[in-house]
Amino acid sequence: MLVLIASALSLVACHAPDVPDAPTTLPAAPEAASGYRSALQTVRAERHMAAAANPLAAEAGRQMLRQGGSAIDAAIAMQAVLTLVEPQSSGIGGGAFIVLWDGKNVRTYDGRETAPAGATERLFLNADGQPMGFSQAQIGGRSVGAPGVLRALHLAHRQHGRLPWSQLFEPAIALAQNGFAVSPRLHQLIAGDRFIARSPEMAAYFLDTNGQAKAVGTLLKNPALAAVFKRIAKEGPDVLYTGAVAEEIVAKVQGHANPGSLSLSDLRDYQAKERKPLCTDYKRWEVCGMSAPSSGGIAVAQVLGTLEALERREPRYALAPLKPRETDRLAGHEPDPQAVHLIAEAERLAYADRALYVADPDFVPVPVNGLVNADYLAGRAALIGERSMGKAQPGTPPGIQVAYAPDRSPLRLSTSQVVAVDDAGGAVSMTTTVEAAFGSHLMVQGFLLNNQLTDFSFTPEENGQKVANRVEPGKRPRSSMAPTLIFDRQSGEFVATVGSPGGSQIIEYVAKTTLGLLDWNLDPQAAISLPNFGSRNGATELEAGQFSPDLIEALRAKGHQVNEIDMTSGTQAIVRVKDAQGKASLLGGADPRREGEALGD
Repeated sequence: MLVLIASALSLVACHAPDVPDAPTTLPAAPEAASGYRSALQTVRAERHMAAAANPLAAEAGRQMLRQGGSAIDAAIAMQAVLTLVEPQSSGIGGGAFIVLWDGKNVRTYDGRETAPAGATERLFLNADGQPMGFSQAQIGGRSVGAPGVLRALHLAHRQHGRLPWSQLFEPAIALAQNGFAVSPRLHQLIAGDRFIARSPEMAAYFLDTNGQAKAVGTLLKNPALAAVFKRIAKEGPDVLYTGAVAEEIVAKVQGHANPGSLSLSDLRDYQAKERKPLCTDYKRWEVCGMSAPSSGGIAVAQVLGTLEALERREPRYALAPLKPRETDRLAGHEPDPQAVHLIAEAERLAYADRALYVADPDFVPVPVNGLVNADYLAGRAALIGERSMGKAQPGTPPGIQVAYAPDRSPLRLSTSQVVAVDDAGGAVSMTTTVEAAFGSHLMVQGFLLNNQLTDFSFTPEENGQKVANRVEPGKRPRSSMAPTLIFDRQSGEFVATVGSPGGSQIIEYVAKTTLGLLDWNLDPQAAISLPNFGSRNGATELEAGQFSPDLIEALRAKGHQVNEIDMTSGTQAIVRVKDAQGKASLLGGADPRREGEALGD
């Protein structure tokens, strides 16, 4: 058997404010479930590998790698194809976070959207001061932020690309011109979206003459998007931020019945940012992710650090012995109930902190170092016992500079994930998004605009205290995206790249897969396919139909309120392994809950 993974200036009374009990259920997954493919097997490669949520995108990534491209080259090609074939999840009208290993250093790039200069903290409040319903806020120009993914990719490519920028768009241009077959998942999501029919451009593109979702297998062509990609390939990302395309974006946003304030200057002035990566130790490994304004990397680090501290304090709580058992359900394995209990409790603590402290660090002093401090996490771990705490309160990490009110806004996001490893050993994990399914439902030149501003808190303050993640001009909304790279701490060698879409549940999905790889020695496909579970500091959530009555009863006996729900992750992972002779190879997996694939040579 292969050996996986070789060798106020202070808070009142110094306490965070109490948070009332969370609702027993939280918002559903941002994208509907579309089945589970139980026959997926781990893919092996010797040189390079790419994985994405759609096989056409994965193939585009592999093409770039075969031509000598770097991991970021592959990611750019995959992003362009996903704009076409997975428009409900991601696209050039949205944003992304990128975590990249260049063989020497980890680099992270922030392509998160920004609020327009004309936005105010009352953006999502009705005239009576009450928060809007989600769809009221989402649909139309009100929710559109300046998109960032193209400029982030261009920044990363200037530093780490090996192929010409223009070459990376060739697969997407060909597919847009020649057409691609509507997939079962895309058909299902179109059919389930009641707002598409109200958008003339979307209706013309996605619906047939009877107003129904175009059938599975229908050849869908997008000449407008092909033309935009040709210009971007030749002229660079400014095609989206200045000139005719930018003017059409602004006109669409400002001219909608639910208008936004996005302006030409907002687009022109948008800048992607390289930020300091967040790297923390977990047992024998170093785990690197995205820091604020994403909460994902912080929360995953907190979950892992809390579980390690718990094991040190109480060895009987070690995760490694709690290996999943085989089952006849689709996933093939079921986690140990004690493992579900411990991981869910650690997640409650992380989500409690997330809701209070994390926002755009250019606007809010986020205590990142304090949140992942080993002593702080040891204190948090001491709160975990044999019975569920039910509802965790935020802690008081070192480094707090000001008190904020908790954020109670809806937890939604629609995303996609790509990972790649190149011939030189470089690696990338990129999570990319247009926010909710089909974004704002505004279509410009064949691509959809994001509704990313709805990731801000709808309520800007509470009891006279500001919410950290409130809307402010030029600010980036908090995210849960958690693109992750893993290294052997002693040797420094690259071990794995992993990430997932799935809204506020991304943290749960990435934590589960990471623990499956590291603690349970699962191959990447088994770790991804393992049933999803966790807690967003409400009920303990279990993936519907994947858990036995015995496990559910065991959790209830520990005081858990259990909800069985759809948990539509889209995790991709590539792991570097060594055999007994020390020869390295790559193992890849894709999420059976979507249409993804891992491809390599």
